[in-house]
Amino acid sequence: MINWPEILIEDIANRHSIVYLGSGVSHNSVNDAGEHPMTWKAFLEHGASLNELTSQQKKEITKNIKKEDYLLSCELLRTFLGEQNFYDLVGNCFRDPQFKSAEIHQHIFSLDTKIVVTPNFDQIYEGYAMRVSNNSVITKNYYDNDLAHFIRRPQRLILKLHGNINTPNRMIFTQCDYAKARTEHADFYQLLNALISTQTFLFLGAGLNDPDIRLLLENYAFQYQFSRCHYFVLPKKQLSYTEMHIHEKALNVKFITYSPNDNHRELTESLKELVSLVEAKRTEIAGTLGW
Repeated sequence: MINWPEILIEDIANRHSIVYLGSGVSHNSVNDAGEHPMTWKAFLEHGASLNELTSQQKKEITKNIKKEDYLLSCELLRTFLGEQNFYDLVGNCFRDPQFKSAEIHQHIFSLDTKIVVTPNFDQIYEGYAMRVSNNSVITKNYYDNDLAHFIRRPQRLILKLHGNINTPNRMIFTQCDYAKARTEHADFYQLLNALISTQTFLFLGAGLNDPDIRLLLENYAFQYQFSRCHYFVLPKKQLSYTEMHIHEKALNVKFITYSPNDNHRELTESLKELVSLVEAKRTEIAGTLGW
């Protein structure tokens, strides 16, 4: 089980934290056919196998997948298929299979953080959140112009960093999409910078290769060198000890590792334990009126 840091427990209990949900969280979901959502790599590999592509186009995409240049691979796939076919492919892979929420989504919701940030364009977590909250959770996308209003409201808020699957032409997939979004919606990234400077982020199911994560953490680390760290949960042996040490210093994060055995069961169980620890801390805070 994960030994959760006391400072993290206190920050969540005091609602001074934000949970960041990566695609690894969605991968816990399953549909009636027993299928899990594809990883980003698996989606690109599936796209590269389609009969609509020429053998040369397949080779070009596959070459970049092997180099782990997923942004370029996705740009190529969208270019070769055409935008409409590409968006149909995304819907077929991530919406139409009707993936259901998993136990991990329940524990994340039970942490009761006011804001959840996610780059996932599926609607698995917000679907669960809306059901259990009687539709009281608010969902906003990076391009909405009223974000500041809802960030300051008391209601739970889900921020969609890359858009959502029901508006495919505004989803962020490629390097060009990232650059365009940062230019046209600079106010959103200003809000993100404000949040990461004032709240403790807990990254779950995320990777360090996401440009948004890198930019946010690098800016924070070098602008506020003596500030408290954020927390990044990842499977053991995903990074070497040296790699973790370098990233912790460069990004001002603390890595929390767990065993990936049995489909990452330890993470789900550890989040369940974290909910109990946070609830106990909130009871303690309420007893002393130490809000």
